Amino acid sequence: MCAVLSPPIVSTPTLGWVDWSCSLIVASLVGAFGSSFLYGYNLSVVNAPTPYIKAFYNESWERRHGHPIDSDTLTLLWSVTVSIFAIGGLVGTFLVKVIGKFLGRKNTLLVNNGFGIFAALLMACSLPAGALEMLIVGRFIMGVDGGIALSALPMYLSEISPKEMRGSLGQVTAIFICIGVFAGQLLGLPELLGKESTWPYLFGVIVIPALVQLVSLPFLPKSPHYLLLEKHDQEGAEKAFRTFLGKEDVSREMQEVLAESRVQRNIRLVSVLELLRSPFVRWQLITAVISMACYQLSGLNAIWFYTNSIFGKAGITPEKIPYITLSTGGIETLAAVFSGLVIERMGRRPLLIGGFGLMALFFGILTITLMLQDHVPWIPYLSILCILAIIAAFCSGPGGIPFILTSEFFQQAQRPAAFTVVGTVNWLSNFTIGLLFPFIQQSLDTYCFLVFAAICFAGALYLYFVLPETKNRTHAEISQAFAKRNKAYPPEGKTDSAVTDDKMNIQLEPDSSSALEN
Repeated sequence: MCAVLSPPIVSTPTLGWVDWSCSLIVASLVGAFGSSFLYGYNLSVVNAPTPYIKAFYNESWERRHGHPIDSDTLTLLWSVTVSIFAIGGLVGTFLVKVIGKFLGRKNTLLVNNGFGIFAALLMACSLPAGALEMLIVGRFIMGVDGGIALSALPMYLSEISPKEMRGSLGQVTAIFICIGVFAGQLLGLPELLGKESTWPYLFGVIVIPALVQLVSLPFLPKSPHYLLLEKHDQEGAEKAFRTFLGKEDVSREMQEVLAESRVQRNIRLVSVLELLRSPFVRWQLITAVISMACYQLSGLNAIWFYTNSIFGKAGITPEKIPYITLSTGGIETLAAVFSGLVIERMGRRPLLIGGFGLMALFFGILTITLMLQDHVPWIPYLSILCILAIIAAFCSGPGGIPFILTSEFFQQAQRPAAFTVVGTVNWLSNFTIGLLFPFIQQSLDTYCFLVFAAICFAGALYLYFVLPETKNRTHAEISQAFAKRNKAYPPEGKTDSAVTDDKMNIQLEPDSSSALEN
């Protein structure tokens, strides 16, 4: 296995990246396949079998109560089925800090696979058992899996990568979310599993990524940051760095982590309340919260959840809808890969601001095309192009960068609390959109997308004035960039900067445990 042998180096100089070791590639791919892939898959998988699931709900209701379900109750049940995924995600977000404190990032991801496998079995067996509650409870548990994954995975990937490749490795999370969405759309085609007799298998296949991660991840090391800063295992941290970076000399990376440890001598995890009260990270937290809120409220989840109904409104015939929907997954994946390739060149700031700005523009155009679709025969196809453009703009920046920023803004001891706060905003926003969008669509009709255009424009405006560029910056440098706005300079600023400036002149001693003393 790559984690045991001396890892080969994969060099990609044409892209401007630093060397990628085999272990780093395997950790990012396996981690994302069993985590963010499942999140994306569960966003889109409920879309194709919607009529069959509603028919199943109606049959179950009639069998129990002796009469068909009324339309309002069916709409409510369906909205709960879609949006309860987000409630589970919120619960998972709160569990991350508790589980991660004792198990670390890697083991948290491993334990999380249990939630995914259990949820898959519940949902796959709901039709044979004739119990609609099993599907709803399974969606909730799958949300718990997603909540844990979207907090633990970005932390793990951020802590195993050097700062020169944090952005590219962090975008793996977004890329696999998009691949998961595409996989859900592909398997939902009528020729595959999107039929009345086979739709439960759409949920059963969730066990495959969970099992792949469960059998692969144990062969990879834990996060070197976690080993050094929380477990005070210097030897284990050095070994983990050598495995992930594929080189023997890891003194520079060790010095960067030791610099953080010197200013956190009595390191302990910061509570959510302490983080909210800290003046040194106030604007970092506000920026992370706003970027994540805009990520969810930008309207993409509404498109993912309800693409069939949106394309129906755009005038597409029911027979063509599954194939048009499939194109959205392909566009998402290509845009996310593009973002991963250019993020270390262009930086986080232009991709994030540009993405939200373009989304606002195309949401406005989409509103106009939906108003005119009954008057001009080619207008519905222009609506489709607008939807594809919105998706491409989202996945090229806003789709992954908020997770990267949360990892970059905060120290090791603050990260779990920060992900709890940001994750709470993420899942509450997700729940709000999933539950309310059908009613917003009924009330505002074609004008509903102007709400999302306003949110995207406001987010781009805020980030333009507040967000500094974090590309290739250490935590100390990012903190200094926010210090003037916070009106409080972090106490570690001078110490950390001094260590950073001189780190190439300092040789790591064989025993540096004194730097880790409490």
